[in-house]
Amino acid sequence: MSKKPISVGFIGLNPDSHWAATAHIPALKTLPDLFEVVGVANSTLESAQRTAKSLNLKHAFATPQDLVSSDEIDLVVVTVKVPHHYAFVTAALEAGKHVHCEWPLGNGLDEARKLAATARKTGAVATVGLQMRAAVEVKYLKKIIEDGYIGDVLSTTLVADAGGWGAETVADLAYLNDKSNGATMLSIPFGHTMAGVQEVLGGIASISGRMIKRRETVHVTDTGEDIHATTEDQVMVTGELQSGAAFSAHYRGGLSRGTNFLWEINGTDGDLQVRAAFGHGQMAQLSIFGAQGGEMEMKPLIPPREMYAGLPDDVIPRNVAGIYAMVANDIMHGTRTAPSFADACKNHELLDSIEQSAPCLSKKQDL
Repeated sequence: MSKKPISVGFIGLNPDSHWAATAHIPALKTLPDLFEVVGVANSTLESAQRTAKSLNLKHAFATPQDLVSSDEIDLVVVTVKVPHHYAFVTAALEAGKHVHCEWPLGNGLDEARKLAATARKTGAVATVGLQMRAAVEVKYLKKIIEDGYIGDVLSTTLVADAGGWGAETVADLAYLNDKSNGATMLSIPFGHTMAGVQEVLGGIASISGRMIKRRETVHVTDTGEDIHATTEDQVMVTGELQSGAAFSAHYRGGLSRGTNFLWEINGTDGDLQVRAAFGHGQMAQLSIFGAQGGEMEMKPLIPPREMYAGLPDDVIPRNVAGIYAMVANDIMHGTRTAPSFADACKNHELLDSIEQSAPCLSKKQDL
């Protein structure tokens, strides 16, 4: 193992808000022997300088190209909005850097495939933030199923509220309601959660879906304006796992007064439930319940305390830290344990299959 920590440069890091500051930075601070954040590039040099000063970083780069070209950077982390992923990830790979990119990898399947092809050519460690796969609760759930807690899996069912894509939003997140930006309810919360589902239960053999847009406008609370919504706020999916088990899911925009996240797994000898406050499986605190044999009521199933050892208390940086630990292992030892660009393509292909399998219907259209 290298004695020198991996030098990290961020494209898109604001110390006051946004995902990079609330998830990535706290996660990396728990891994000081593996990583050192040394640089940042934002939309302007002034913004990068403010971030560097606030976080005590060595380098504020004038442009993302300057960052990826710097010998001071080993790993480029791309945390900007989805439409900019392709250009910045491509530049980093062509500069010979390892890359970690937020999910979705690209704005659609075509971009994801091109990025994966570029990564293969360069041989870089190229990973994507599908961090539900690293959640302690997901690892524990996978283990107890493999150990036979519910016998053979017969079916699995999901119902979840996405939080966003409801009646209201804020200006900074309004772009999520424009489907052309590639950051939809299907691609973000559903895509993240499907990565976790498959980590536990294996791959999908076949899938089809229905996507419906019920809200024509969304109210932006901090500006007072109403914007036109072009992304669907209802996603319903059915399919079959490679194991032969049945699969179904319904994701809903906004939050309901009822069930916000319930994932059931039914087997020949028992049943499991995973509950959370909302449908972003990658950053929701998951609680597991189960019953087997002659038991008639669900009881909490809590992962052993040692599974949380050395990890952040907060679920968001904890899951992200789990991915970064795998990224470090891949860079230092030549393994391929973290979710890769190839894995990202498989997830994009799954989502594309859902979109292609059924027409999108608004509330004003007739069958």
